[in-house]
Amino acid sequence: MAQIQVQHQPPVTAPNGVAANAGGAPGQFVSTSLYVGDLDQNVTDSQLYDLFNQVGQVVSVRVCRDLSTRRSLGYGYVNYSNPQDAARALDVLNFTPLNNKSIRIMYSHRDPSIRKSGTGNIFIKNLDKAIDHKALHDTFSSFGNILSCKIATDGTGQSKGYGFVQFDSEEAAQSAIDKLNGMLINDKPVFVGHFLRKQERDGAWNKTKFNNVYVKNISESTTEDDLKKIFGEHGQITSVVVMRDGDGKSRCFGFVNFEDPDAAAKAVDNLNGKKFDEKEWYVGKAQKKYERELELKERFEQSMKEASDKFQGVNLYIKNLDDSISDEKLKELFSDYGTVTSCKVMRDPDGNSRGSGFVAFSTTEEASRALAEMNGKMVVSKPLYVALAQRKEERRARLQAQFSQMRPVAMAPSVAPRMPVYPPGAPGLGQQFLYGQGRHLHR
Repeated sequence: MAQIQVQHQPPVTAPNGVAANAGGAPGQFVSTSLYVGDLDQNVTDSQLYDLFNQVGQVVSVRVCRDLSTRRSLGYGYVNYSNPQDAARALDVLNFTPLNNKSIRIMYSHRDPSIRKSGTGNIFIKNLDKAIDHKALHDTFSSFGNILSCKIATDGTGQSKGYGFVQFDSEEAAQSAIDKLNGMLINDKPVFVGHFLRKQERDGAWNKTKFNNVYVKNISESTTEDDLKKIFGEHGQITSVVVMRDGDGKSRCFGFVNFEDPDAAAKAVDNLNGKKFDEKEWYVGKAQKKYERELELKERFEQSMKEASDKFQGVNLYIKNLDDSISDEKLKELFSDYGTVTSCKVMRDPDGNSRGSGFVAFSTTEEASRALAEMNGKMVVSKPLYVALAQRKEERRARLQAQFSQMRPVAMAPSVAPRMPVYPPGAPGLGQQFLYGQGRHLHR
């Protein structure tokens, strides 16, 4: 397990001298239901039952799975008969290895407004890559009760160097920010601040004042003196540069830095789109790489949304296609129901069919008729699946809505634990659960 070392960090204790987070359920979030994340793909309901039933009477468990493939989604739920057992399981079993992968437990809240409100939610970056979920949790638990804690990881499970912690109160979050922001953790200075949603971050970025102006599409003959003369009409300039290649030839763009941000903004407003030497200039805020990537991503997402809106109700998604079905054959199959405006079978880089595709009609009525007639129809001995095409965000929202309405299925009486069941707190639980944690069990 990764170790974490915070320099110059005194422990935070409650007035009675007990650590602020004793592992019990927060007063306003008493719950018998636990969310269990970071599950190995092969973990079963029975394994969850066996593990969690050791610390209290489990009522039901469920590993959530994809509706079509039945593959594990990497998380599940465990319900206890009383909140004391749930609190004990959270304290004792959090970050316990299951199938050689540490699980991550937090209280399950049916009302997502608590999580989405952002209250008590903080963002930590510049973290050492060796710091894992448990190490982050152990560091921040001294400031208050933690509702959730997570290190962002890539596809291989490697830390991305940042994470999130949500407390049950804004006071605990502010205390953590005040004490740890700028401190050295594993010899690296970390940033700890309030978490901002993407829209809030983008809005803050768009309102940021700037001094440095980027100008492109200038002619090869345009010099620093030319830029200084033109931009100097809008305010005091501190520096000007035209970017050149190794041979000293202009690369047709440059930067102008103003002393006053208001002057920079004025220059952008007045000069962007103006023509000089038959060249239409682009003038805007000089951006860092991540800012340019953010802007390009926003443009791409907007264009995708516009395309989706354009084809809303007329674009069909088809899967379970036979490998022999080509674009022409797919169009032929659906042309009986109306005017097909576009048709595409999805293929891998080698040109092999992925077994899915899209067909767009000229009207929603035609698409609805095709959906009703073709869904389930046998084509080359395979039944087609036909549905209205949806953007990824729409599919995700629909699946989340379906899962939120599904109640955990109680374990059948025939499923018995494969491990001995001991009374909560009994010594037979094993050192892997209770070693160094026994003092928390009865809180």
